[in-house]
Amino acid sequence: MLKRILWLLTAFPIAALLITLAVANRHPVRLVLDPFRPESPVLSVVLPFYGYLFGALLVGVLLGGGATWLSQARWRRTARQRTGEARRWHAEADRLTRERDAEVGARPKALSAPGKRDAA
Repeated sequence: MLKRILWLLTAFPIAALLITLAVANRHPVRLVLDPFRPESPVLSVVLPFYGYLFGALLVGVLLGGGATWLSQARWRRTARQRTGEARRWHAEADRLTRERDAEVGARPKALSAPGKRDAA
């Protein structure tokens, strides 16, 4: 519950800031992708300025997430290996338990089960 409240307390101000930026920067801006002829470019994009801001934010989040994912590859590989080892050990323990139960069931019973005992 506290985690959700903290998330809301941070998400609402950030959302308000982004909406304010979008409203204040809604005029069109031309991005020229031709460095050799900027006066008559072959490639250019006209978007509202907030589109570039949100695009840069999205690219930053994606690059940061990708870098984090790549840096954690070692830990994911170790977890996969240890999961496989744990499955093998569980299978071995199950096999040994079945063998033990089969061996105990095949032994002749030397002592019979005791009868009812009185508490006196």
